[in-house]
Amino acid sequence: MSDKNDVNTEQNIFFESRYASSPHEVKGMNTEQLRQNFLIENLFVADQFCWTLSFFDRYLTGGVMPTTGSLALEAPEALKAAYFLERRELGIINVGGSGLVIADGVEYELAYKEALYLGKGTRDIQFLSHDKGTPAKFYLNSTPAGQAYPSRKIARTDAEVVEMGSMETANHRIINKLIVNSILPTNQLQMGMTELKAGSVWNTMPAHTHDRRMEVYFYFEVPEGQAVSHFMGQPQETRHLWVQNEQAVISPNWSIHAGAGTSSYTFIWGMAGENLDYGDMDFCAIKDLR
Repeated sequence: MSDKNDVNTEQNIFFESRYASSPHEVKGMNTEQLRQNFLIENLFVADQFCWTLSFFDRYLTGGVMPTTGSLALEAPEALKAAYFLERRELGIINVGGSGLVIADGVEYELAYKEALYLGKGTRDIQFLSHDKGTPAKFYLNSTPAGQAYPSRKIARTDAEVVEMGSMETANHRIINKLIVNSILPTNQLQMGMTELKAGSVWNTMPAHTHDRRMEVYFYFEVPEGQAVSHFMGQPQETRHLWVQNEQAVISPNWSIHAGAGTSSYTFIWGMAGENLDYGDMDFCAIKDLR
């Protein structure tokens, strides 16, 4: 079950923890319980860091939207760390107006849909929007790290791009691999962005699981009045969650992660686990889903 606790409002930090759940527990959950355990509803609050720690691979999902000046990234009390990246690495993707990240004195300009990787040991991290009327929205994923790798910005032109699906099966999509080991070294964090073509609504179908890592999906560019139905659970015991714009879903390693929207949309996927093999997936035939 989820365990929610506001750790440090004085430093503009909201922090909550989510315990890991087994397939047996999830089978008995009602809609509210599923949402409490797996759905992250509020990621962007003005001038506040919003964090959710999943006990699946100790994955941190967060967001920050600076509107009145620069915001410093500090370690929530629950991390028991001297500074945020003392024992972690961090992936950042901007899903708002243009902004600036300053990491140990190095400035990184991030436009819409551009990414930044910050390695373990980076101490002083500041977030800033260029226009408070159209603030940056920095979507954040963080995982434990043992090795310190170089920080690096990943522009849209740096991405490894793969086209998949078709209009006939309503899943024509462009996969942008941003923070993956074919582009830069990381400990275990991987992040990318999948853009659905107009008229396509299905993502990650045929579905898959991967016992060796967990995943988080962040849905955005969902038009006003539309939504995405996210599918989760074991292939023979699926569940669904209705997800609104700029919300995220935690996906355990034993769960499928797929969705269908009432319109096209975009989502960011983040992964952590024991390997960096993007293709390490156990596929589920569509006819076998239940």
